[in-house]
Order: sequence, then structure tokens, then C-alpha cells
Amino acid sequence: MSIKLAIPTRGYRGMNDIISDVFGRAVTFTCVDIQDYEIKEVEVIENPSRDFKLGAGPLTVKMLADKGVNTVFVIDLGPGVSQLLEEFNIKKVVIEHSTRVKDSVKRVLRARPSS
Repeated sequence: MSIKLAIPTRGYRGMNDIISDVFGRAVTFTCVDIQDYEIKEVEVIENPSRDFKLGAGPLTVKMLADKGVNTVFVIDLGPGVSQLLEEFNIKKVVIEHSTRVKDSVKRVLRARPSS
């Protein structure tokens, strides 16, 4: 099992950050590489399109696709961004408001099938 997960976040606190209510205009994305149900790497990247007047959502999706992301955790998305995620084969998982990154990632790790 290999997941490259991107989570829109409010700042630079990585796994301790809170998931952002917005996607295309999130300040940062916390990217988590998970292999065989173990966290291998955590990286916080700035969202270069967060201040764009138009097109922030599509540009953000393209940036994440270029980084090899295959799953995003989100609170809400518009139909255009949802469509683009599908086109780039990026799975979306809806998360509750005010969730910490580490708590949402724990859900993925707990989903491990029993041997």
C-alpha cells in the first residue's frame, strides 16, 4: 500500500496543523508519504496559487498532481476542482472541520487490513 497524501493546512505545523477549510487558497499543504501503513516522510509545502484572483483551485490540483499526490483530504470542494481531481486520478476523502492532520492520518493507518 502506497499513498502520497496531500492535506490543505492553515500553516507550517505539519502533522500538528489543522486542516484548512479551503482547498485552492490554503496557505500550505502537508504532504504525507505512507508506505505499507507506515509514515515514511512528511513535508509542508507552500501553496503558490493561494493569492491568485482566478484559477487557484485548478493550479493547486496541477501542482499536487505534479508532486505525485494520489489522495487528498478536504473539508469541501467545488465541482470544478472535484472534476479535475478525478481527471488526475486523485482520490478525495472528506474530513470534518477542525481536524488535526495527525488525527486524520491515523484513520488511514488504522484502516490496515488484518493479516
